[in-house]
Amino acid sequence: MTRHVPILALALVAVAPLLAQSPKGWKVRVDHSTSATDPDAAGSIVFVTQGSGFHATNPQAAVYWNPSNTARGIYTLKGTFTLMKPSGHTNYYGLVFGGSDLEGAGQQYLYFVVAQNGTWLIKRRNGEATEIVAPKTPSDVVKKPDDTGKSTNALEVRVGADKIDYVVNGQVVHSTPKSGATAKTDGIYGIRVNHLLEVQIDGFGVSR
Repeated sequence: MTRHVPILALALVAVAPLLAQSPKGWKVRVDHSTSATDPDAAGSIVFVTQGSGFHATNPQAAVYWNPSNTARGIYTLKGTFTLMKPSGHTNYYGLVFGGSDLEGAGQQYLYFVVAQNGTWLIKRRNGEATEIVAPKTPSDVVKKPDDTGKSTNALEVRVGADKIDYVVNGQVVHSTPKSGATAKTDGIYGIRVNHLLEVQIDGFGVSR
């Protein structure tokens, strides 16, 4: 039986390998809230293998990755995300790609995420700054929590030779050129889960 082992956040931004009972080789970078009106919850992040996938419980926002998971050129990144229960307000979760220096001050990555209110969002992270690639956008294809409080959304990022398609539940919701803010798609891929969320992730990986 796998025990849930907490990951301790040791600084304003903590980066550490996940513990022995967690997925081998995976790391976490915690992004603590700096907003007095939107604080983190008490407790420590838990990220473990569960079933054939991963289970993330996030009092604080975090990015999860394995340094051996990299993709370049033409590829498709997939993951099916089940939100276990809604949070008290809108928080996002989904895919990270094109990552580099994820443990350092020069962290960079793109992320394609969805939220319980039926919106999706694409952003780029550069150090401590973020840049909006595509704003929070409502879409009927993004599933909202049902009567049980759960919702399941299959996300894909399809990186082509000259464009990127962003897909929710099999439908392209947006495309960007491989230029400007979305020029860099080679690098580490992973998962981002915002604070106050509990999410199951299945079918995560890259195909070429």
